Amino acid sequence: MKISEKFKVREMAGEHVVIMPGRCGADMTRILALNESSLYLWESLRGRDFTTGDAAALLTGRYDVDGATAQRDAEAWAAKLAECGVLE
Repeated sequence: MKISEKFKVREMAGEHVVIMPGRCGADMTRILALNESSLYLWESLRGRDFTTGDAAALLTGRYDVDGATAQRDAEAWAAKLAECGVLE
C-alpha cells in the first residue's frame, strides 16, 4: 500500500491534520487528525510502498511497545487511512 500523493498534512491550531481534497480545493468538512505516532508513521512512510509490518517495525523502534501491540496499532492506522481513501 502507499499513501496517495494528493493528500498533504497541514498544521492547524496546533494539530496535524490531513485535509481531504474537494472538487474546488480542500474540503474542510473532511479532516483526518493525526496524533504523534500517526504523524510519525505518515512522515516515515509517505512516498513509498509499505506494509503494516513496516509500520509496526517503526512503532517498536521508536516507542516502548511490544510487537503484537505495534502490529495491531499499525493495522488499525492503515485501516483508518484506507477507510478515508488515503491509501492507493
